[in-house]
Amino acid sequence: MIIRPITPGDLDALVQIATESGPGFTSLMPDRDALSRKIDHSVDSFARTVTKPGDEHYLFVLEDSTTGDIMGTTGIEAAAGVSRPLVHFRRNAVIHHAGDRQKRHTEESLIRCQHYTGCTEVCSLYLRPGFRRANAGKLLSRVRFLFMALHPERFGDTVIAEMRGVSDRSGQSPFWDWLKHQVADLDFLSATQLACCGQSGFIEEFIPAKPLYTRQMTSEAREVIGQVHEDTRPARHMLEREGFRHRGFVDLLDGGPTLECPRQDIASVRDTFLTRAVFRKGEKDPASNAGELFNSAIVANASCSEFRASVTDQVWPAPDTNNLVVQDQLAKLLNLDEGSLACYMPLSQTGQQSQEHQQPRQKPATEEIRYAY
Repeated sequence: MIIRPITPGDLDALVQIATESGPGFTSLMPDRDALSRKIDHSVDSFARTVTKPGDEHYLFVLEDSTTGDIMGTTGIEAAAGVSRPLVHFRRNAVIHHAGDRQKRHTEESLIRCQHYTGCTEVCSLYLRPGFRRANAGKLLSRVRFLFMALHPERFGDTVIAEMRGVSDRSGQSPFWDWLKHQVADLDFLSATQLACCGQSGFIEEFIPAKPLYTRQMTSEAREVIGQVHEDTRPARHMLEREGFRHRGFVDLLDGGPTLECPRQDIASVRDTFLTRAVFRKGEKDPASNAGELFNSAIVANASCSEFRASVTDQVWPAPDTNNLVVQDQLAKLLNLDEGSLACYMPLSQTGQQSQEHQQPRQKPATEEIRYAY
């Protein structure tokens, strides 16, 4: 499995992914022309020289290196809400007084807001059902944070993730089924298409700025506020292990939660290390102690436009150095030369590792190569 930047040749696969992912997957809608423009924008974003985040959007694909099949996608929006509004509902506790301090009561409201303007957003993560295998989901999710560690100047200080809300097999959202009767009698697919295509005035015209009180909702709509689609639960759990938390902001259309974390506090950003690649032919010697420090890792070159990453158990720290031993065949897949910069993120460590036998701790990538490329 190889992660790489998307190219125009991946358009057919991206259309297929957008179609099979369903209407709730709002970051990729099944519109061929729009997806073609998204690919072009991504190619341009990877090629830019950047000193601070702008309207860049980085879209990666996961490719089966044996067959060439596109297994899934993952993406990063450098500064969300800048080129078009990023609007959420904020959950608020409202205290009502009835003239007597002892008779006050609290109820919840939802208020439209633009809280996350300029934050970096991780998005477009989708692993196709036919390609679900060990470490594929981890690679799609965590490689984005490795890329942020390599190129911190391209991203904001806060990273967010808008999680897909609850919807049924036909794509109907309980939250929108109630909300549409208050705002606009549009089906969920039509509403998401208007919102995702950046139709001018859609939010201002249809989504009220005044508070919406949850006591007025149906029980079905109220129960899904801040909840995720069943297919999204693993992604949410993975992000929470990275340090992401829900702070009360939810999607306007399906009520799904937005999670956030300071970029420097994301576990995978902290655990990404920069080093030099040294080659070795063949596989790791099972009798050697050199590879017992971690079983598997995400390994990548240090490029931007030519970025390549994979997950493997065929790399390990070179004894008595800070170099990373990389198997020859993997090095070719990752476009690594002998002695070139590489980075790695251990996915797990063996039970044999002890406090006295720690792997060499290179400086995190964020400390070493901020403007190196």
